[in-house]
Amino acid sequence: MEQLLQDGLTALGLPADGIPALIRYADLLVEKNKVMNLTAITEPADIARLHFLDSAALLTIADFKEKTVADVGTGAGFPGVPLRIIEPSMHLTLLDALNKRVEFLKEVCGDLGLADVECVHARAEEFAADRRESFDLVTSRAVAALPLLCELCLPLVNVGGSFISMKSVDAGAELDSARRAIEVLGGTVDRVVDYDIPGTEIRHRAIVIKKARETPKKYPRAFAKIKKNPL
Repeated sequence: MEQLLQDGLTALGLPADGIPALIRYADLLVEKNKVMNLTAITEPADIARLHFLDSAALLTIADFKEKTVADVGTGAGFPGVPLRIIEPSMHLTLLDALNKRVEFLKEVCGDLGLADVECVHARAEEFAADRRESFDLVTSRAVAALPLLCELCLPLVNVGGSFISMKSVDAGAELDSARRAIEVLGGTVDRVVDYDIPGTEIRHRAIVIKKARETPKKYPRAFAKIKKNPL
């Protein structure tokens, strides 16, 4: 795993200082996965490429230095934890609706010495009530369809910040279906970046949505309404 990470981070033009922490993170993930379902990816090489390097690629797409970042629906910590390990100056909040996952993330952050990472058990639409428009960047990795994700994530982004949605390269129709939601919520599509995961033939897509103006106060709605009637 160490060499894969070294080669992959070098290919991305990123520093390799965090490799020991990433390896430790992988060990914790595999061990905890024996007693709770965190990931279907458990081989070290696959964790290195499909979790860590996929997450790290965002650092080549946006500037995370000194930024406040919320990772919505973080699950086992992706992309947030690898981003924070590789770019330690960022101020990270990990958000997930399942408390067992949040407790695991607290264990990980404690073990890795990431004392400044905030691990929050909450739904995004509830979290927005307290932390509305307070993050420079919000990330989400294939949590839900983009129209729903925009309503959950854009209210958290400050004006001038960005929401970065990690998707597959065939997400064109999904983006088209989200354009009305993006406009209503105060966003604009800044750019769409397709990137290759180093050491693989896999290509993923990052959709970068700029927050151009404040989100109307009535959003986000309750999740049942979001799901039943997407923007």
